[in-house]
Order: sequence, then C-alpha cells, then structure tokens
Amino acid sequence: MSWRSADEPPVTLPRDPAREAARRELSKGMYHENDPSWYERAMDAFWEWLDKVFGAASAATPGGTLGLVVIVLAVLALLGALWWRLGTPHRTPTSSAVLFDDRPRSAAEHRATAEAQAAQGHWNQAVQERMRAVVRSLEERALLDVRPGRTADEAASEAGSVLPAHADRLHAAARDFDDVTYGGRSAAEGTYRRLADLDTDLERTKPALASSAADTASTARNTRPGAAG
Repeated sequence: MSWRSADEPPVTLPRDPAREAARRELSKGMYHENDPSWYERAMDAFWEWLDKVFGAASAATPGGTLGLVVIVLAVLALLGALWWRLGTPHRTPTSSAVLFDDRPRSAAEHRATAEAQAAQGHWNQAVQERMRAVVRSLEERALLDVRPGRTADEAASEAGSVLPAHADRLHAAARDFDDVTYGGRSAAEGTYRRLADLDTDLERTKPALASSAADTASTARNTRPGAAG
C-alpha cells in the first residue's frame, strides 16, 4: 500500500457524489430514532393551525382572548339550552303508532298507570298511557267502536266527528302520542297535563249524536198535530 506524502493535495469528491453520500449516511436509522412519528407531526401541525386561528380570532374580537373565550362559552350555553328544550334530534315519524298492545285494559287502569308514571316524572310513558285512557274511555261509552290496531290519528279523527268541540285537542293529543312513541321527542309535564285535562273534559261532554237525536225527538213532538202551542 502506498501512502501519499504531506505535500500531495487531498483527494476531493465531486459535489453531487458528496451530497449523495451525505444523504445516504443521514438516512440511516440511527440518526432518526428520536424523530416524531407521523401522528405526532400531524398533531403538531393541527395545534399550530388552531393556534393561528385563535390568534386571528382573538385579534378581531373585542377583549382579545378573554372576549373570544366568553363568546365560545355563550355559544356552547346556547346549544345546550336548545338541546334541552328541543330534545334529541329525531326523524319525522313515517307512520302512526298503534295505541294498544295485545292485553286489553280498562280506561281506569290506563289512567292509574299514567298517574303513576307522571308521579315519577316519566312524562313519555305518562302521555302514552293517558292517550290510551282517553280512547278506551270513548270505547267504553260506545262513542268509538272497539277496533284492534287503531292508531292515535284514527281515534282522534273518529272521536272528533262525535265530539266536534274537542276535535282540535284530540288531534293535538294524537300528535303528542306519535311524537313520543315514534318521533323520538321527549314529553314535558305540560304535555301530560293538557292531555289529562282533555280526558277530564271528555268525560263530562255529551256526544253530538246524542244531543242531535234529543233535539230531533223534541222537535218531532212539538210539530205533531194537536201539539200544545
């Protein structure tokens, strides 16, 4: 082996091969053991972007960062209030709920169950049972035919023709029943109280057919030949 003397110039590599040699050397795993993972790099980029967004927003908001925090908290409070008031988002019911299950019960039994549910604050169940009590009571009074599979809407329409003064309230009660049964809405105490008041009022109301028949009979008696004037 021959050794170069100190007077000889050092061996130099062309620039491109030298750069390639350095790249290969630095690409070895030993130089990258402590490098952040792709997830860490992505999270760093996200937080950097978020910091820029908040920085720009706070600069444009009166009060700076504190004002921005107050606005964010106010928006969150508003969303929470809307969620509490409107309940869980739901789809529009595609069909009406059938009123009764397979086991028939009396109106009094449905009322008792409704009151028990209301006492515990279970307003959905209370509304359902009270609507069943309303319809069952009308069936027991022979104002509605007993018909399995009847829906709340059908019951309201049929009962409204017999008790026209309460037709609107009956339809509203049917909508409430459908909303909590198929619509995914949450009933409130006021919903149940309105339905309970309707139940009480219907119990005290005479059907239009009976009143019409009585009026017809009275008119017929008064118009008979020889009737007292």
